[in-house]
Amino acid sequence: MISEQALLRKVSRRLLPFCILCYFFNYLDRLNISLAKLPMSLDKNLGRFDDRVFAIGTALFFLGYCVFEIPSNLLQQKVGARRWIARIMISWGVISTCFIFTRGAKSFYVLRLLLGLGEAGFFPGMLLYLSYWIPRHHKARAAAFFLTSTAIAGCLGSLICGAILYYAQYFPSHLKPWQYLFLLEGIPTIVLGFLTLLFLNDSPKDARWLSVDERSQLLALLAKDHDSHPAPHLAAFKHAFATPQVWLLTFIYACHSFGFYAINYWTPTLIKQTLTDTGALTPKTPPPLADLYVALLSAIPFGVAVVGMILIGRSSDKRGERKKHLAFACGLAAIGLSLAALAPAFAPRDLATMLTISGLAIAAVGTFGSFGPFWSMPNALLTGTAAATAIALINSLGNLGGGFIGPPTIHALGFQHGLLLAAALATVAAVLSLSLPLPQRAPGAFPVVLPDSAQARN
Repeated sequence: MISEQALLRKVSRRLLPFCILCYFFNYLDRLNISLAKLPMSLDKNLGRFDDRVFAIGTALFFLGYCVFEIPSNLLQQKVGARRWIARIMISWGVISTCFIFTRGAKSFYVLRLLLGLGEAGFFPGMLLYLSYWIPRHHKARAAAFFLTSTAIAGCLGSLICGAILYYAQYFPSHLKPWQYLFLLEGIPTIVLGFLTLLFLNDSPKDARWLSVDERSQLLALLAKDHDSHPAPHLAAFKHAFATPQVWLLTFIYACHSFGFYAINYWTPTLIKQTLTDTGALTPKTPPPLADLYVALLSAIPFGVAVVGMILIGRSSDKRGERKKHLAFACGLAAIGLSLAALAPAFAPRDLATMLTISGLAIAAVGTFGSFGPFWSMPNALLTGTAAATAIALINSLGNLGGGFIGPPTIHALGFQHGLLLAAALATVAAVLSLSLPLPQRAPGAFPVVLPDSAQARN
């Protein structure tokens, strides 16, 4: 029998890199529209493709996403994680590539709605899947690395998108640069979806890459962790809806998501507008070169967020404290969003771009850094099917508030007032997080939810 640490290192090395890669492409395919929008707005064949069309399209994604989030997590428990996660990835990969057939606003709206339907359940499904393998008291470090894939996708994704948009001018001309962007980033997701069927196992009892003794040892650790949960009796589906803290977490997440998606979807547009206003970009700048500049600068806030996310998560795990860390992260987001909103209007012209990017970077550290402390909280409240449902409920309704309402609101108000509203909501999230009642518990990052078959044995 190997040591517990060695066993969990073996599990992490097998699963985490692949899960991070899958989540990387999840965010890449969701957010590439923020950079594709720049050349699409100049494509006369698409008709009117302005900020209003973009805002509505980004919002429609979350409408479909919200509807199927909870059913998706429940179906995953019945169908099996391997098949269900593969189905989700193949679905959204196919839909993402179909964006090359966009012919105007209406087709864009339909595809964004379908993309949300296809992708629904992936994020909470991955959290649920990791809970099948890693006990609560060992999961903090693994969870931190997994969640940084969102910020990494924003950073590397901006660089990849910028490179594709720039070099696509040298590709065969039967497709536009923005069409190559959707095609070249959608196909890898389809391939990964099929690889998921070969690489992942539904639960530890199916893992042939573990010996018989290792499988038994891991299942025993998970069973022990399940039995020591601070609220083991709150496991039924109904408990997710009957627990007041879940609804408060949902509201906090909605306030947080407003600023989070402002950064994710509007960063390239805001940076391009600032560069244009300061004269760094002129009408004589070739569009592919302008898109490359914007993409390179857009990567900076997300790159800084990766470091900040790890530091905040590590501090939270080391101290076993969540609420103050969440409030601190939301406070940072409020400061950064305010700076990004006010810098273009009030800063000297030669400093406006630097201060805008600095504000976006601070806001990115806060919004991304809040993930670790925040997603540890459902673990202290619920277990079993209730935890799986709560994760999906918080994620779906929170994203509906921030993702569905946020982009059109920011477009309607304008960047300055829209970002200031996002800062105010981040402040509300910080205050509410300090008042959130949670039971005392040991450090840990994600809900441990055993597969139905494993729970039955307990």
